Amino acid sequence: MFGVAGAKLVGHFTGWETVVSPLIMLISIGFSGAVGVFFGYYPARKAAALNPIQALRYE
Repeated sequence: MFGVAGAKLVGHFTGWETVVSPLIMLISIGFSGAVGVFFGYYPARKAAALNPIQALRYE
């Protein structure tokens, strides 16, 4: 919502036509969600495989 409002505001002040496509919004939300899931899942999976005693000893 803030992105759409920001694009419309900039377009209003600069005189540019702004077009916000729902398909592009869905693609961007899907991509950012996939990146968030990957970079959250991968380190958690790696940490879950560690032995807790060795992990604490490393610090």
